[in-house]
Amino acid sequence: MPPAAGDAPGAGAASAAPAASTETAAAGPAADGAKKAAIAPSTTTAAEGARTFHVAAPHDEATTQAATGIMAVHGRRDDAPRGLGADYAATAAGVLAVQGLLAQLLAQARGADARAARRVTTSAARAGLLAVSQYLAATGADEDEADRLAPGGPPFTSADGTRFELETLDPGAWAAFWRALDAPGDAIRGGWRPFQFRYATACAPFPEALHATARGHGWARIRQAAATSGAEVCALRTLAERAAEYDGAAPWSLARLGPAAAAPGERDRQLPISDGPLAGITVLEAGRRIQAPLAAHLLRLLGADVVRIEPPGGDPLRGMPPACGGISARWLALNRGKSAVEADIKSPSGRRRLRELVAEADVFLHNWAPGKAAQLGLDAADLTAVNPGLVYAYTSGWGDRLDDAPMGTDFMVQARTAVGAAVRPADEPSAPSLMTLLDVLGGLLGAEAVLAGLLLRERNGGRGVRVDSSLLGAADTLIAPALRRAAHGAEPRPPAGFRRPLRTADGWLAPTDTCAAAAGAYDLSALPTPDALRLLGSHGLTATPVTTDLASLHTDARFAGSIGRDPHGAPVVPDPWTFA
Repeated sequence: MPPAAGDAPGAGAASAAPAASTETAAAGPAADGAKKAAIAPSTTTAAEGARTFHVAAPHDEATTQAATGIMAVHGRRDDAPRGLGADYAATAAGVLAVQGLLAQLLAQARGADARAARRVTTSAARAGLLAVSQYLAATGADEDEADRLAPGGPPFTSADGTRFELETLDPGAWAAFWRALDAPGDAIRGGWRPFQFRYATACAPFPEALHATARGHGWARIRQAAATSGAEVCALRTLAERAAEYDGAAPWSLARLGPAAAAPGERDRQLPISDGPLAGITVLEAGRRIQAPLAAHLLRLLGADVVRIEPPGGDPLRGMPPACGGISARWLALNRGKSAVEADIKSPSGRRRLRELVAEADVFLHNWAPGKAAQLGLDAADLTAVNPGLVYAYTSGWGDRLDDAPMGTDFMVQARTAVGAAVRPADEPSAPSLMTLLDVLGGLLGAEAVLAGLLLRERNGGRGVRVDSSLLGAADTLIAPALRRAAHGAEPRPPAGFRRPLRTADGWLAPTDTCAAAAGAYDLSALPTPDALRLLGSHGLTATPVTTDLASLHTDARFAGSIGRDPHGAPVVPDPWTFA
């Protein structure tokens, strides 16, 4: 469990191994148990015509990825569901378990009835649904985005065999990069939109001419084009390369700030646990994209009052297609239930307004570009001068841990840290997932770190705390087992065909990791999915159907009643925890 006090870096949740047991229950400070997140191995009866068959609920990492839609989203680039080689759902569930534990301890420290919540429960299934929530939200949109969901995407390959990721948020830099490499103008124009939206769609069907252009130039020439255009490129690292430089740092850190502050007033009264363990906590969030907004979303689910700081006119991502009731479905998945205040932080009046809000807040959370907070006079030292009891949280890309770090976005961090190798089996070329793996896991770790910071503040007389987390920390948490194998000279990547679903006549099946080798010996391609399940079951093999249409999760018997809808019509996944 992360430390509750002290200035040493926090030891965030370790990678959690899946197990075939009941949902994880964390009671009191038993953090080791809290990190073993799993799914109950039950079965669900489903009817197909006059026949009845049994669909096993998720048992392990493979079947959890299959059931919750992770395989479907990760496989969009390849036009077929693919399993992640890393234990993503279990790792996320381990972080969620520690979050629930910290939230419970914080509530008790702030005066909640100690008898009110002695047990917190989460599971890999809930973690998996949370991970796909922004993609699921799009299925409830007013318009169909099928034209955006087509196979294709990075990485690119140079003439001398270097596989690389490209990143820019500027269409001008995108065009300048490709023009420098003599790409066709129509391909440059046609590629920008799918490239820009790949964060939201998990695919990027841009013209093949762009891949051909990259293959026509050596890596040195490609780097030169990036340097002159303002775009950035990053060669995909191997797990051995990452293991050689891995410093073992924790995914987040805490540091006390300034003198002791007056103890928060909430400690003088008993807090109603029914309002959530963070009832009475105010979080100011100046976040963009996924990482910081998701961290604040989780804090809101735990009972905090979250206020977004948005630019004049509001967050432009509110209009990102597709929309539900006039608001971006994906934006709603991360920001529903938050209030908003518009402030131009580039102006003196806007910064003054932000400081006024900080004076009454408990947490200030942002994921601005490196150095921006200091340039604006809104860094930790500046804001704790306004509010000595502030928890100042920064969720960054790299956490200032790498000197040669490129732009700190999800796919660049995947490339630089060898996540792209860890998630693919050994018989496939390394490729970062176009599912936003690290933005989501980074958001989870960011929320965990804020909870630890709040608990440290509570136990140290209300003294302010600085909290730092990063996508780099999320990457290292996810692939820690692979890095350990690489450091010891063992094969770090999953074996050939690992977590590759089996084709049936009308869908896909994912066997459990322990049954995969035996199940792969059967030809299921001519069998309907129910018959394929029965065949495997008759030989003692467990599998589950792969969710290929996220909209079907609403009626999936494995998650009966779990998926709701908000007032805009956007799908809503269940809260990750249950407090009892």
